[in-house]
Amino acid sequence: MAVGMGDSEIFKSRIDNRQYRRIVLPNSLEALLISDPDTDKSAASMDVFVGSFAEPDGLEGLAHYLEHMLFYASEKYPVEDSYSKYITEHGGSTNAFTAEEHTNYYFDINTEYLEEGLDRFAQFFINPLMSPDATTREIKAVDSENQKNLLSDVWRMNQLQKHLSSKKHPYHRFRTGNWDTLEVKPKEKGLDIRLELIRFYEENYSANIMHLVVYAKENLDEIQTLVERKFRDIRNIGRNYLHFPGEPCSSEHLQIIVKAVPIKEGHTLGIIWPVTPEIRHYKEGPSRFLSHLIGHEGEGSLFYTLKKMGWAISLSAGELGWSSDYSFFSITIELTDAGHEHHEDIIGLLFKYIHLLKRSGAAKWIFDELVAICEMGFHYQDKVPPINYAMGIASKMQIYPPEDWVVQSSLPFKFVPSTIEMLVNQLKPDSVRIFWESKSFEGCTDSVEPWYGTKYSVQKILPCTIQQWTEKAPEADLHLPIPNIFIPTDLTLKQVSDKVHNPSLLRKSPFSRLWYKPDTMFFMPKAFVKIDFNCPLTNQSPEAAVLTDIFTKLLLDYLNEYAYYAQVAGLHCGVQCSDCGFQVTVLGYNHKMQSLLETVIDKIKHFEVKVDRFLVIKETVKKKYDNFKFQQPYQQAMYHCSLILDEKAWPWNEEHEVLPHLEAEDLLNFKGHMFSRTFLECFISGNIEPVIAEVMVQHIEDVLFQDPQSICKPLFPSQHLTNRIVKLERGAKYCFPVQGLNSSDENSALLYYIQGHRDDIKLNVKLQMFVLIAKQPAFHQLRSIEQLGYITVLMQRTYSGVRGLQFIIQSTVMDPAHLYARVESFLKMFESNLFEITDSDFKRNVNALIEMKLEKHKNLREESSFYWREIADGTLKFSRREDEVAALRDLTKEELFDFFNCFVKVDSQKRKTLSVQVYGGLHSGEYKVAVTADADQPRILQISDVCSFRRSRPLYASFRGVHGLLKL
Repeated sequence: MAVGMGDSEIFKSRIDNRQYRRIVLPNSLEALLISDPDTDKSAASMDVFVGSFAEPDGLEGLAHYLEHMLFYASEKYPVEDSYSKYITEHGGSTNAFTAEEHTNYYFDINTEYLEEGLDRFAQFFINPLMSPDATTREIKAVDSENQKNLLSDVWRMNQLQKHLSSKKHPYHRFRTGNWDTLEVKPKEKGLDIRLELIRFYEENYSANIMHLVVYAKENLDEIQTLVERKFRDIRNIGRNYLHFPGEPCSSEHLQIIVKAVPIKEGHTLGIIWPVTPEIRHYKEGPSRFLSHLIGHEGEGSLFYTLKKMGWAISLSAGELGWSSDYSFFSITIELTDAGHEHHEDIIGLLFKYIHLLKRSGAAKWIFDELVAICEMGFHYQDKVPPINYAMGIASKMQIYPPEDWVVQSSLPFKFVPSTIEMLVNQLKPDSVRIFWESKSFEGCTDSVEPWYGTKYSVQKILPCTIQQWTEKAPEADLHLPIPNIFIPTDLTLKQVSDKVHNPSLLRKSPFSRLWYKPDTMFFMPKAFVKIDFNCPLTNQSPEAAVLTDIFTKLLLDYLNEYAYYAQVAGLHCGVQCSDCGFQVTVLGYNHKMQSLLETVIDKIKHFEVKVDRFLVIKETVKKKYDNFKFQQPYQQAMYHCSLILDEKAWPWNEEHEVLPHLEAEDLLNFKGHMFSRTFLECFISGNIEPVIAEVMVQHIEDVLFQDPQSICKPLFPSQHLTNRIVKLERGAKYCFPVQGLNSSDENSALLYYIQGHRDDIKLNVKLQMFVLIAKQPAFHQLRSIEQLGYITVLMQRTYSGVRGLQFIIQSTVMDPAHLYARVESFLKMFESNLFEITDSDFKRNVNALIEMKLEKHKNLREESSFYWREIADGTLKFSRREDEVAALRDLTKEELFDFFNCFVKVDSQKRKTLSVQVYGGLHSGEYKVAVTADADQPRILQISDVCSFRRSRPLYASFRGVHGLLKL
């Protein structure tokens, strides 16, 4: 449907009750105003059509650096970081990103504070204050951000693709920036980087190439008045839109096969072609049509064939790295070891499938089916947070006409076979670029990409060679997909007699418990189903944990050809391991959901172990363990913290050790063992009537428990167990120093955890208030001022219902012991700030937190996840948010101070801390000191053996009971 807005109309979905208006300010700034009376958050996003492509030669990363700097201060608001502080203290968040052709800034905030938030935001683009001190410090932040990417295969391969392109095209450039490009080299050239930064801003940031989205609660006239007042002073220097015509890849960069050495284990084939950008034909959707077919996973598809041969683990296809001037169509295939040896056959089969598409032509029935799926997806799209919605629209306003700002390319509707055939014809051997990643190429390359150090070699590959590969590729029954039976045709909403605010226990038996909540908020033809299989024997040993993991992956593998059609039609099925078994989740349109769930249950009952697929899955699991050491150091710290606290967690190296000895027969035997005792915790919500929900669970019981060939028996009362976590000793400071698993990673990391309390409403809100007040000062001090590292976070952390807080810092600047000292120094410094908080500031923070808690769930998935967490933890506080709001209204400053003094203050006798210190390559020498140094310090208890430590400590009680009768 269309909505009026002066000189144009904006197309929106049928169920969208928001109002839209396009305005153009006198300075030529173009804005989209969105009025949503039901919103709990306001948001704004400014997109500036200037990105890394506009940077002067030799100043790589300048646009990204400018993006960082605009956050600091302005002439109107000169206090450093006051913008971020204001946003955070009023319930919001803020971020930005720099792309090749544009830079986007965005934030959200509690609704009544939008005006001042917008005023502070607008000053970025009116009179930013780029102090010399801040400019120097922020180069370190840009460098730290780059440091965390250096060992990421995604970043490395993306830059390698850029590197192997024309040096005359800006696509070739390194766009992140680092210390060398922004500090060392400019000084060598006699350049003042601050002056260059200011010059870049003044020459490029102009109102006429900016697009703004403001999402607010007020009516459109009020929003327009606000926007005109706040943004009219952005100067318009008449900057022309920058375009970069021509292809990034000249002939020397086509017809190539690139062998590259990744960081992680595994093999990947990336087959890429330069193509006509779809934005020129977005209403015809040629790229969407083609990616739907080439990326299909049903029977007869390319992936189905490769999987059947044991050569591929995953396949994706679609447009990549596009602009209005150029684009690439990319197919990425994750290979098995066997597939790596058959890369010629795989490429040959791909071209066979492309030839099939050329022979078949553009099938109208497939296009019509795709249109139906797209229309349903657009008109019944879930609401998302306003900050995401605003940013998603603003970042594309430059490339779509105003009437399509909201819909963008979501609704192809013009069937033009010639456009589709044009794109298919561009996927030809004489323009292909093949990027082949594998650790097996180590020692066999002759070149190094300069920015990330990726080793690679390039070979020319002639079209006749690909023709030979195609001719000798194995015979395969490649064909187009069949009609999709999962496209829903019944989108009616079920009648809900009463306003039900919380889930209720609808049904219970010795086999299961069913929680149910109808949809009383979103009124969408969608549902959410979670079936938690509590099978205690799944985690009794490292072998059991690994076999359970393989089981869930094999189950999904067997379901894939069938469930993929459901996924395409908006009905998603997932299977994943849990603490005490595994979970099946089905989410999406409710019409065909029951059929899909019944198929999943049937596959579970008749699960068989196919040796060929077992070996493929085992190989993928092995690579997962092999690649564990390549996690970022802060992720390793989080893993070690969970391992120390979780009584049932098995060390990854033990699971890695047992994996090679597990065979298909072990899984077959384990399956019967695993299901010998089972209990189902079920939650069904959405557009499903209660009687149907009961029928669904009864069917599962009938198939798994009560059939003559049943595979499950109910749990004994003593088997209803749940994970519990270690209770740290009051007044003790536990420390776990450990070397980073990847010696080539220079980053170190600190996780500084303060354990709080079991779930308790009053204590919860005190903890949340402290985090709200301290989060931005911690970031400003530790990241912005001290520049310890790009990743610097203070956040809440919950382990099995036990609340706490944690600092996470990843750094090359300091070793973890020194990071620990800086965190403690911050807490001591912040103590005085906390106690000096005024009554009005305290009240403002309380109100901000209340508004955050009263924020409504945006969609069924978000609401269901909230309720499922209560069920899974056993807390069952479905009115948690309302109860915590009531506690907040009664909270006093003195209570918050007492909480701080008792649980957070450094050296408090009741405080419980654990620091996980991961020493990276730059600090390996300090690690040797750390393992002995802390032993002599009072009240610091060094953990040397995690499992021994866990056995020595008491555990917190669990909230989780059985049938409401048994509490552990």
